[in-house]
Amino acid sequence: MTRDVVFRPQAEAEVLEVRRWYEGRREGLGNEFGAEVDAMVARIVENPMAFRRVRGETRRGVLKRFPYAVCFRAPAKEIIILAIHGRQDPSRWQTRS
Repeated sequence: MTRDVVFRPQAEAEVLEVRRWYEGRREGLGNEFGAEVDAMVARIVENPMAFRRVRGETRRGVLKRFPYAVCFRAPAKEIIILAIHGRQDPSRWQTRS
């Protein structure tokens, strides 16, 4: 069963913000960050239960190269991306559902 992926608006904005930040540091780095996020989302879709729970039903996939994680929930028919979380205060995203 293939699940649909739904990005919450805040998570989508976070991806774009971080991509722009990395791109400003070095040309192409923003694209590399985006590709790593895409690869993580693909892994999550493939096997969401392989990722550790961090709060209630929320799980987290940690990027390998960048200091960010993809926080998500996986109800029956979809994957809901709640946040692209760096080292910020986790309470920023914990109220998202």
